[in-house]
Amino acid sequence: MIVLKVTAEAQSLVWNGDDLVDPVGGRRWGPDGVEQHASVVHGSPFDRCVASPSGRYSVVYAERGTEALLLDGDRLVRELSRSYDHAEDFDYAVALGTLRGGREVLVHCPEEYNVLEIEDAESGERLTVGERRPRDVFHSRLEMSPDGTHLLSAGWLWHPHGIAEVFDVARALTDPAVLDDRGVLPSDPGTDDEVVSACWLDGDRVAVATGELALDDEGFSVLGPGQLGVWSLSAGQWTHRSRVDFCVGTLIARGDTVVSLHGHPRLVDVTTGAVVAEWPTVEVSRRDGSYGATHIPTPVAALHPDGTRLAVAQPESIAIITLPEREDSRLPAPG
Repeated sequence: MIVLKVTAEAQSLVWNGDDLVDPVGGRRWGPDGVEQHASVVHGSPFDRCVASPSGRYSVVYAERGTEALLLDGDRLVRELSRSYDHAEDFDYAVALGTLRGGREVLVHCPEEYNVLEIEDAESGERLTVGERRPRDVFHSRLEMSPDGTHLLSAGWLWHPHGIAEVFDVARALTDPAVLDDRGVLPSDPGTDDEVVSACWLDGDRVAVATGELALDDEGFSVLGPGQLGVWSLSAGQWTHRSRVDFCVGTLIARGDTVVSLHGHPRLVDVTTGAVVAEWPTVEVSRRDGSYGATHIPTPVAALHPDGTRLAVAQPESIAIITLPEREDSRLPAPG
């Protein structure tokens, strides 16, 4: 593990080649570990960042605020905003992705917390134009699938109760009301069986962290608190459901494993729920779900695109963890 000293705690981290960048704080660390300051610092009220798969676009935003900026490198493309309705209670819903064909898009909820919109990243042209039938759901923690065909929302309902929903993007571009339905996952878990996090493993599989096995009214197997499940879009079912004995927290995908960020980083096998490796000396916040206490922030971490290194922000440093070699044949070899 390499430890980089910082002048202030990083509020956002993205990889740019082998450089680490904090777009919010306007800082960069090269392979030599030396901190360099950028010409543009966004600062308050922004405290988080999400980058596009190509690395061209990024959004800096206030995790529990209403303001955001869409950037092309250092160039401001346009200002973004979301509804004030309960904005202080849940994470800003925003994602960047690439559709089949190469078009880069922005997904967010610019007017209402329960209405997802897909826009061309550069021009702002709205691609989801048509009649809408929104449900009362708070969308959050949006993530486009790597192949650009589906959208994940790990948000919540007014219990409060965390849920995960997956939407067919191609269908939504012809009928945006698709984004107002329940999506392609099975019916929501019971009110005691809350989704705490979810992420894409690849274009077909999504990992969902909840817990104990429960049954809905039709006897369909769903997940409840304390489990890690893998849903396959092509199979239309849970391919794996594993009981875990720790709080999963925030998830970052890495092939057939996920990085679990809660208290400290763990690398978890999604097929068994077993912890492959963990780093107890690297502290991260104990954050569950996309809503709730504002004093427990989402951990700031970034997985290198080649899957070999994980950067984790610490109060006075950045820990760069070398992850164990992958055995997942779905992933290309680094380089």
